[in-house]
Amino acid sequence: MTFSILLVDDSMPMRSVIKKAFKAAGYGTSDFHEAANGKEALDQLQGNWIDIVVTDFTMPVMNGLELIEKMKENDLYRDIPVVVVTTEGSRERVDQFMKSGARGYIKKPFTPEQIRDLITEILGESDGYESFDCGDDDFDF
Repeated sequence: MTFSILLVDDSMPMRSVIKKAFKAAGYGTSDFHEAANGKEALDQLQGNWIDIVVTDFTMPVMNGLELIEKMKENDLYRDIPVVVVTTEGSRERVDQFMKSGARGYIKKPFTPEQIRDLITEILGESDGYESFDCGDDDFDF
């Protein structure tokens, strides 16, 4: 299934890892857009059709929570699902993400299957996923 995905993380290598996980999960032909912080993500939203935003929490300039809050203030962006992918794992932090409007949460490290299951839950079932052989049974990010 193809989606337009905005990856928001201040670490370029982590954006690459998340992209690789999406491909391994069966989203190999997805349209990826990238941003290094929430402010850049808002700029990407202005110029592109985005189906889902995958964001880190801790970033300079504008963090993931601030991004979600800004998106909820805008009629064009408020219904775009946001998934938080982060090392922040306390119950309070997860509750804060979900109360702010995030539709899902994945704690690092994660597996492609976790990505696939959450995206399927949020955006709907695919008729079938593209197969992707990562060549490693312990494919864990």
